[in-house]
Amino acid sequence: MFTPEWTDYELLDTGDGKKLERFGEFTLVRPEPQAKWRPSLPANRWQAADGEFVKSTGKQKAAWKFRKPVPKRWVMQRKSLKFWVQPAPSGHVGVFPDQACHWDWIEEKTKRASGPVRILSLFGHTGLATLAAAAAGARVTHVDASRPAVAWARENQSLSVLNDRPIRWIVEDALTFVRREGRRSNRYDAIVLDPPRFGRGPKGEMWKLEKSLPELLDACRNLLSASPAFVLLNVYTTVLMQGRIEKETESLRSWLNEMLAGFRTEITAGELAIKDGAGRKISSSLFARADFSTRPYLRAR
Repeated sequence: MFTPEWTDYELLDTGDGKKLERFGEFTLVRPEPQAKWRPSLPANRWQAADGEFVKSTGKQKAAWKFRKPVPKRWVMQRKSLKFWVQPAPSGHVGVFPDQACHWDWIEEKTKRASGPVRILSLFGHTGLATLAAAAAGARVTHVDASRPAVAWARENQSLSVLNDRPIRWIVEDALTFVRREGRRSNRYDAIVLDPPRFGRGPKGEMWKLEKSLPELLDACRNLLSASPAFVLLNVYTTVLMQGRIEKETESLRSWLNEMLAGFRTEITAGELAIKDGAGRKISSSLFARADFSTRPYLRAR
């Protein structure tokens, strides 16, 4: 799956371990370890960028360096969604453009469901998947361990004029929340997971993907309603050889298969990537997603 439809974003060029991107009216340079080739655009196009995130070197910490005055944050739009873009100390800007493929898929599956869809969005970050679902008519519970990220997501809700949509905002460790929802017998028709490879919850809870994700998926199974709509699992990647990409993709498919044993569903898995202006591919994440296109059934586990 390659570059989704955008007007406010472009991956202009890549090379020399960097990427040149346009976010709305501003262009930024950020590190990109996959780009081991030479840039296709001339040096002056790169030098004209508004800012660059410079990696740490020795005693110098990683930081943004701006060549021109840039507002602290600015608004971007895709379809009906509006959201804040802001260069953060981590090098991120609050939006992952490749994920628009998933937003479109969530929107489509929500609209095609036979009735109202209750969605649980785990590791929801700045809320764009949540807002895509809410705009399509879903009732969403959005969970993230970062209070600033949830505050950012709520601001994006206001920007998108979706304040009247039923979204529940939760700041909590994902596994802790899922286990409590299970004890309360709360059920969801769809689950979206976008976990990091490593992280900590608000109370210091440790998260390591290979160890923690299977445990979380097993707990999530108990939250699925009798007639689920979909499950989406997305995991970010960096530099992986093609054989490793295939191996990790199959791991995601296998984890989702195990979670949904006994459900009648179709599971697809693959790689999300964006192409630059010269058509060169930058891989961003791996995913597996389950589509319950027929009435599911359960068998004892």
